[in-house]
Amino acid sequence: MNDLIREIDFEIEKYSLLKHDFYKMWSEGKLTVDHLKGYSREYFQLVKAVPSYVENIASVVTDPLTKKSINQNLKEEYEHIEPWINFAGSIGVSRNDLVNYNGSTETNNTVWQLHDLTKKSLYQAVAAMYAYEAQLPKISGSKIDGLKRFYNMNNDDALRYFQIHEKVDVIHSEVWRNILQETPVDKHEPVLNAAVRSLELQNELLDCVQEKYVRATTC
Repeated sequence: MNDLIREIDFEIEKYSLLKHDFYKMWSEGKLTVDHLKGYSREYFQLVKAVPSYVENIASVVTDPLTKKSINQNLKEEYEHIEPWINFAGSIGVSRNDLVNYNGSTETNNTVWQLHDLTKKSLYQAVAAMYAYEAQLPKISGSKIDGLKRFYNMNNDDALRYFQIHEKVDVIHSEVWRNILQETPVDKHEPVLNAAVRSLELQNELLDCVQEKYVRATTC
C-alpha cells in the first residue's frame, strides 16, 4: 500500500459514517421507523446519482482493462437502485412516494457537490469514490445488524441492498485503489483533499437527515 492510500484510509476511519449520530442511533435501535422512512427518501437521492459519478470517471479512462472494470461497477450501480426501492417499501415508503420525492435542498446540495468532485481530474474523482465505497461494507453490516435486532426486519426486501454492499463494494474499492496507486506524487495533495471532501459531504448528507427527521421530532 502506498503512502497516498494509507493517508486516505486514515481519513476514512477519521470521518467514518459509523461515528455519525444518525448511524450510531441506528446501531443502537434508537431511530423510529419514521426516521428510517425519511432517511430512505433522502439517501435515495444519492443512490440514484452514484451511477452518474461512475460514468464521469469511465468517460475519461482510456486503459481498456480499467475501463472494463469501471463499466462493470457502473452496471452494478444501476442495479442497486431497485433494491433500495425495495428497502424503502419494506419500511412503508411506497415506490411512488420514493421516486416522486425530489430531496431536500440540503441533501441535493451535497449530492451535486459529490457529482462535481467526480468531474475533476481522474485521480481526484477516483479518490472521491474510493472514500465513499471503501467504508460501505462495514456500514452495511452494521445496518443489517440493526435492522434485524431492533426493527425485526429479516426479509429479503429489507436487507438485500445492504447485503449486496457488504460484498460488492469490496470489489469496487479494489478497482479504485488500483487506480490510486498510479497517482503521480505531485498530485497526492489534491487527490487526498478530494477524498476528504467526499467524506465531509457524506457526513453532511447525514447531518441533513438528522436535522430534518430526528431533531425536528425530538425538539
